Amino acid sequence: MVDRPGIRALEERALNAWPARQTIFQDGWVFRLSDGYTKRANSANALTPQGDFSAVRAAAESLYARHSLPTIFRLTPLAPADADGALEEAGYEHLDATIVMTRDMGSDETDDQNVAISSVPTPEWCAGFAAAHQIAPDARRLHDRIISSIAPPAAFATITEAGAGVGYGIAVTDNGMTGLFDIVVIDAARGRGVGRRLTKVLLGWGRSQEAAGAYLQVTVENTLAQGLYRQLGFADAYRYHYRRQK
Repeated sequence: MVDRPGIRALEERALNAWPARQTIFQDGWVFRLSDGYTKRANSANALTPQGDFSAVRAAAESLYARHSLPTIFRLTPLAPADADGALEEAGYEHLDATIVMTRDMGSDETDDQNVAISSVPTPEWCAGFAAAHQIAPDARRLHDRIISSIAPPAAFATITEAGAGVGYGIAVTDNGMTGLFDIVVIDAARGRGVGRRLTKVLLGWGRSQEAAGAYLQVTVENTLAQGLYRQLGFADAYRYHYRRQK
């Protein structure tokens, strides 16, 4: 049986952790707009969907077309049962199947002297993160605007080796849970446990914020990261995917 209240609570936290520039509410859906940067911040998300999905779809298509953006739906178990089929029939492509994983906040996290945490995204962190994630120069302004707009308590982590940043990650604590986002390791440092160290330190930060649990999102294709997170106590909670207008 689908735990709709639990999923809705996680969805609200995740939306807060990656703020959109503009938000429109429509029949229990949240339409998010951020100049096209990331599907998360430019998609329609169901929280308490009501009424006919065809009307919601028409409203979304009108809104995103007005902003010269493709219509994207992010479909979680909260979406109406007929939404995915209707979008497939309309020619929307299926993208980025993702697992949301959760765990209780244990006491296994350790300090790491080579991991620095800032409560704000410093220029150095933004530059290092953008390089590690290979964010295009013309998208940097949009990315930096999103992360600078995060309202709940946040941690921006950097792990260094020989004085150089080799891994980056974000944690956001909201309503008793800490979300981990965009943990990335540069190519030259992969396979050395950097991702594990970053994750554990960010979990430790979450404990310092009195979070009772943690959550993260990982694509179905990223089996390597899934294995790491399961070793660290995370378990599958639910899945979502995107449907994008062609």
